[in-house]
Amino acid sequence: MAKVIEITEKNKEDFNSLAKHPLQSWEWGEFREKQGHKVVRLGEEINGKLKAVYQVTFHKIPHLSQAVGYLPKSGLPDKEAVNYLKEIGQKNKAIFIKIEPNIVRERVRDRDIEKLGLVRGKSLFTRYTSVIDLERSEEEILNSLKSKTRYNIKLAQKHGVKIVEDNSQEAFEEYLKLLFETTDRQGFYAHNPEYHLKQWEILKPAGISHLLLAKHNQKILAAFLLFCFNGVLYYPYGASTREHKELMAPTLLMWESILFGKKMNCQSFDLWGDIEPNPPPNHPYFGFHRFKEGFSPRLTEFLGTFDLVINPFLYQIYNLGDTLRWKILRLKAKL
Repeated sequence: MAKVIEITEKNKEDFNSLAKHPLQSWEWGEFREKQGHKVVRLGEEINGKLKAVYQVTFHKIPHLSQAVGYLPKSGLPDKEAVNYLKEIGQKNKAIFIKIEPNIVRERVRDRDIEKLGLVRGKSLFTRYTSVIDLERSEEEILNSLKSKTRYNIKLAQKHGVKIVEDNSQEAFEEYLKLLFETTDRQGFYAHNPEYHLKQWEILKPAGISHLLLAKHNQKILAAFLLFCFNGVLYYPYGASTREHKELMAPTLLMWESILFGKKMNCQSFDLWGDIEPNPPPNHPYFGFHRFKEGFSPRLTEFLGTFDLVINPFLYQIYNLGDTLRWKILRLKAKL
């Protein structure tokens, strides 16, 4: 029978070896602690051997004593782990814990979720992602790309766009400027600069974060911040200038990111989210989807988002307030 324990730093390496995603890495927990959030790391042992890990962050609700827990991109906790999570949630005055397993949908039945006492919740992470298989040869991957994408790669190369990995502080600060220029232009909500700086300061030395730049005549046209963790490359952040769009720098940068992933011995490249199959052209993220689609990834659907409700009454009130808050944030982003 599985036994649930709290994990301490002496088991950091074992914890990371079992973590299913960068958001479950020990270093991501350190980053969240630097932001002032409480982090609890749990493990399931069978016969004294660690078999699964869960990293939960608790986020205080402003002006209140209550908190919300978040367990992103872990395995699906079993009944013993869910019971332990509920106890931990109560100790931390959590209204609920949001759970988003890093598990493909068809591998778990809905009735198995119901048995755990979880309810469907509002998504924080996207339900879909696109994944490129990196275990194929470079030639096989290139031949699988859409013809227009291959053409744009060659166009960027022909016009002298160069891709470099540059993990210097100077390069990161340039990337950050470009990131906020991009989000302002597109009208999307983004974390503040301090969030990105703290993340970089912790994940870069751990070998998780890598910065790839697309340059033309020494000017940065596009930048990708990539995560490399447990044999998977991830594309969480991208930025590009509105200048010289005709040089197709982001397309070449994505291709070189694929080659970078192969060099790092990654088996797959997770493009960090996508929208549902066959989206309408007026979808706000259709442009991102079309860009990723050019690289012929496999669209993958995850299990979804579930809430472990600890305080049912406050849970209803919280959901009403959260809906209003996001309406205001989206409105601000458009102004």
